[in-house]
Amino acid sequence: MRPSRRHLLPSLAPALLLLLPLLALLPAAAAAAALGVNWGFSSSHPLRAAQVVRGLLLPNSVPRVRLAAASADALAALAGTGVAVTVGVPNDLLRPLASSRKAAAAWVHDNVTRYASGVRYIAVGDESFLFSHGQQNQSFQVKAAANIQRALVDAKLSNKMKVVVPCSSELYENTSTLPSKAYFRPEFNETIAELLSFLANHSSPFVVELNPFLSFQHKKNISLDYYLFQLMSHPVSDGHIKYDNYFDASIDTLVTALTNAGFSNMDIIVGRVGWPSDGAVNATPAIAQSFMTGLVNHLERKSGTPLRPKVLPVETFLFSLLDEDQQSIASGSYERHYGIFTFDGQAKYHVNLGQGSKALENAPDVQYLPSKWCVLDNNKDISNVSSSFSAACSHADCTALSSGGSCSGIGWPGNVSYAFNNYYQQHDQSEDGCNFDGLGLITTVDPSVDNCLFTVAIDTSTASFHPILAMLQILILCFCTYSLL
Repeated sequence: MRPSRRHLLPSLAPALLLLLPLLALLPAAAAAAALGVNWGFSSSHPLRAAQVVRGLLLPNSVPRVRLAAASADALAALAGTGVAVTVGVPNDLLRPLASSRKAAAAWVHDNVTRYASGVRYIAVGDESFLFSHGQQNQSFQVKAAANIQRALVDAKLSNKMKVVVPCSSELYENTSTLPSKAYFRPEFNETIAELLSFLANHSSPFVVELNPFLSFQHKKNISLDYYLFQLMSHPVSDGHIKYDNYFDASIDTLVTALTNAGFSNMDIIVGRVGWPSDGAVNATPAIAQSFMTGLVNHLERKSGTPLRPKVLPVETFLFSLLDEDQQSIASGSYERHYGIFTFDGQAKYHVNLGQGSKALENAPDVQYLPSKWCVLDNNKDISNVSSSFSAACSHADCTALSSGGSCSGIGWPGNVSYAFNNYYQQHDQSEDGCNFDGLGLITTVDPSVDNCLFTVAIDTSTASFHPILAMLQILILCFCTYSLL
């Protein structure tokens, strides 16, 4: 007998209840379907991976995430969520992966196979061809990518994901600010030819990493409005084409370089683009929000660029999800302040990551160390405190004290207390972490001043420490490589 609707509906009720939250997310996720975020692990006291996924990515309807490295905790937390994952291969692994197919196969087995259903891309290297990296990885870049590709084929995964190589925009040269004058740098001719052929042979997109803030710092003659997608009275003219924003000009600069190299139709992914909120002049939450909002709105209009009208990058990854207090500051102190969220998962400003007009959800249930701070003891002789200040900053994160930073105005000796406290928190509030030759003082009174926050670190006693896991992985792969020699 065919069941009646009356009896059928109660049996479906539990399933419908499970589906309702997912259905509610669909319109917002679709609106930002090409967007994703970068998730890095260069933090002394990171949130647990499950907190990031369940507390930030899913509640804010983030459809895609690019991992800086193959974190087992992050991949496990992302498994089965429906979030599309790009797994990063750090530059430290390029040499062993390029030198040994066995090492590449082991990396794929350990980091991809068990999570294959959610992985869409393997990103080999980070900001390849960046000037500050020199040519140390140049000879390994494509070989490592090729070995990863072979490993995916052997694992029968090559039809589920693609291998890409994220490249710095410094790979192509432009003698002016005009996209039509761009070309790949001649010193990389051999490597770029190999890379483009590899990508084309496997129908993989070209991944470019954009740094609008660095560009703005270097090009003093271009208005901030150009970077923030705001109307300009004098757009940049390139022949008959006019550019009114940095993003379109950057994409078309790459399009021109690809065209000149014979790959005019190659798809493009923007692997990194963002704006910092601290650590430099013009690095503020308000300006970062203007940039991010302008970018997201621009992408949602789907207008494309003058050279590729109505064509968007395949994906665009915002940089970045969280602040990272151990990120390299070779380019500037602002590098540690790109997070849309603070280190502890609190939104700095509003941007549509997929959740629409709703406010961003903050990370719930964050466990902090006790409410204690380390400050300079003003009752002591502080005439020689400079050496202690320098020692603290050499091991802690003092980037907020940089010119234009949120703590740049607190003066002396407040900046010493800031440095002492950051060192103290990074060392899990140990008594030795607030010694400084007897000049440190532990207090339970919050010494924060206006926008200069003296933070309390996250309690990571139950969380995994990603940098240690990454180092162990490097050592294992190196052993695997050199055991074959």
